[in-house]
Amino acid sequence: MKPGLSLRLSQHLALTPQLQQSIRLLQLSTLELAQEVEQMLDENPFLERLVEDEPPTPQAGEPPPEAPAPEFDAPFEDATLSEAKSDDFTATDGQNDVEISGEAGTLDWQGEDSEGAEPTANDSDWGGDAPARKQNSDGDETDAIDLARAQESLTDFLHRQARALRLSELDQAALYFLIESLNDDGYLEDSLEELAAALAGADAVEDIEELLQRFNVALRLLQSLEPVGVGARSLAEALTLQLKALQQEGAADADTVHTALGICAQPLELLAKRDVRRLAQACASSEESTRAAMALITRLEPRPGRRFANVERNLVIPDVIVRKIAGRGHDGGAQFSVQLNPDVMPRLRVHELYAGALREHKGDENHQGLQQRLQEARWFIKNIQQRFDTILRVSRAIVERQKAFFVHGEIAMRPLVLRDIADELGLHESTISRVTTAKYMATPQGTFELKYFFGSGLGTETGGNASSTAVRALIKQFVAAEDPAKPLSDSQLAEMLKEQGIECARRTVAKYREALKIAPTNLRKAL
Repeated sequence: MKPGLSLRLSQHLALTPQLQQSIRLLQLSTLELAQEVEQMLDENPFLERLVEDEPPTPQAGEPPPEAPAPEFDAPFEDATLSEAKSDDFTATDGQNDVEISGEAGTLDWQGEDSEGAEPTANDSDWGGDAPARKQNSDGDETDAIDLARAQESLTDFLHRQARALRLSELDQAALYFLIESLNDDGYLEDSLEELAAALAGADAVEDIEELLQRFNVALRLLQSLEPVGVGARSLAEALTLQLKALQQEGAADADTVHTALGICAQPLELLAKRDVRRLAQACASSEESTRAAMALITRLEPRPGRRFANVERNLVIPDVIVRKIAGRGHDGGAQFSVQLNPDVMPRLRVHELYAGALREHKGDENHQGLQQRLQEARWFIKNIQQRFDTILRVSRAIVERQKAFFVHGEIAMRPLVLRDIADELGLHESTISRVTTAKYMATPQGTFELKYFFGSGLGTETGGNASSTAVRALIKQFVAAEDPAKPLSDSQLAEMLKEQGIECARRTVAKYREALKIAPTNLRKAL
């Protein structure tokens, strides 16, 4: 084979560190982004947080601000959310070219900055135009997270009751230990023997027996506290404790409570299957009395600690806020404003003092390394800018496509796939997928993940498509309006959808019904 030289042209995508960071920031949730910001603030001395109520530092060549910009506050649901003072976000169709304008100055990013570029005097801050959260007249922030943290937990509620009991020091300690061993639902998952062995050691037999005696006394005390059913070791025991409380208070028919206690003593599978005949035989009661007892059991609380559940775990802070505004759009329909939630936007800027010192010491041996850290701070700020700009663009496109949903609810949802938004904005489908994951939108209809607005379509008799979300809403409506004595089967639901002009197979109806957590026909039938 004869050796030779040849030239060949090719194109390939190079994932620069800046582009990798941009992609990673885009897919982070609000909580993960906050953690990323805190880590970057700790690692990079050129990055600093803009302190609340602190006016932005005047940049070189810029006149000082005459007066602070006004703040607009509007309550939304349980949290006080402030509208951003500046909503002038524009972007090109390219994924890496973005122009974001705001009161703090204009930043233009055309791809990757040159590492050798000298630091300029206009290292603008970002997020500074988002106002600080307003406080109420008492000086306390009306923030949903603070309200969630202020909620009393189940253990605190039980400890407060326990302190009112006149117990010896050992009994008080045993009760305290059992309270701390409860799970979030108020159940004691570990047996008393396991708790005693873990506390005393497996070899200390005498100590275990003494602890068991203490724990048995403490368990009876625990189960006498509110909420009724706390300290139970199984669902049957929790229901039994509640039935005995009703029996003592005389709050229910004595015969019905007696039958209900007998039902709880049987395998709960019979109760779950609503096998009235077998339960009546096991409890030696009539079927009518058994049905009344089963109805009483359904009114009990299977999770005694439910109302003390930590709401902070389920708290969702929206990234985007949608509000209905007065007036009509060009199409005659309702108009909606789509804005970023300023409470989730980090207020960052380049540390001007350190950047100025770096400009004055260009000849130092560590200048190149510090210059790189300064560039990383700029990249980080601009990547966060692009993240929120992309979220806003995608959100506005979703609102425009699903405007009927914001007026009429989920029954008016239209079919929408990622490709529709990607083609409209000139982005890749993977980018839309990252944007819509773990990002939430607060709307007049509630708070939803951005992915909620996407769904496949089902064919209709008119040749159009109906959103799967709208079909699920119809199924929910049909089930809510059904006769409890004769619940609708999946086949009947499919026929009712067909009458509405929607072609939906029985198996598809069953899949949607299970997704809605609607029980099958035999379990929905009234007793």
